[in-house]
Amino acid sequence: MRGPNDFKTDRARLLRQNATNVERRLWYRLRARSINGFKFVRQEPIGPYVVDFICRERRLIVELDGGQHADNISDKKRDKWLVDHGYRVVRFWNTDVLTNMNGVLETILSTLDVSND
Repeated sequence: MRGPNDFKTDRARLLRQNATNVERRLWYRLRARSINGFKFVRQEPIGPYVVDFICRERRLIVELDGGQHADNISDKKRDKWLVDHGYRVVRFWNTDVLTNMNGVLETILSTLDVSND
């Protein structure tokens, strides 16, 4: 069994320390099992990537995207790798988190509930 990858762990730790305002806002609403008891963690290394948020129990990844992510080929490749490895990925624009937090949380919750079936 392989141990943790120190480089990835350090990178994830650095990303957590330098979270964007939008990431902090969503994290405040996801942390401490705030959504129906589901546990989320942030900036988690998975394979060659570090994901923004993940509910490991449901294998649900939540990614936040700024304008630089519009039609980004790397994001499509990343999502395909994650899906091929049994994860589901939902993406939200930063503006959605800032202007429609309740809608973002409802979408996350409904996606978590769907995976319960």
